[in-house]
Amino acid sequence: MPVRLKGKVVVITGASSGFGEDAARLFAKEGARVVLSARREHRLQELANQLQSSGADVLVVPLDVNEPTSIDQMVSIVKEKYGRIDIL
Repeated sequence: MPVRLKGKVVVITGASSGFGEDAARLFAKEGARVVLSARREHRLQELANQLQSSGADVLVVPLDVNEPTSIDQMVSIVKEKYGRIDIL
């Protein structure tokens, strides 16, 4: 991935395992600001700690995509911290 991802705000749902976790690692490696979202907050925090130890800018926001209020809260938290969402 080219430098064009550096500083982009990337929200990854399902980031606690599988494809979501892999995507988070790749985006973080390329310098994106990574928002980790899923129901399993403890798994998100473990991943966040790993990524942050490598210098990544990471935000953990627990999320249940089946709950519209949970989605609204996540968007509000991300916009409050970063002012935007570039990739979801």
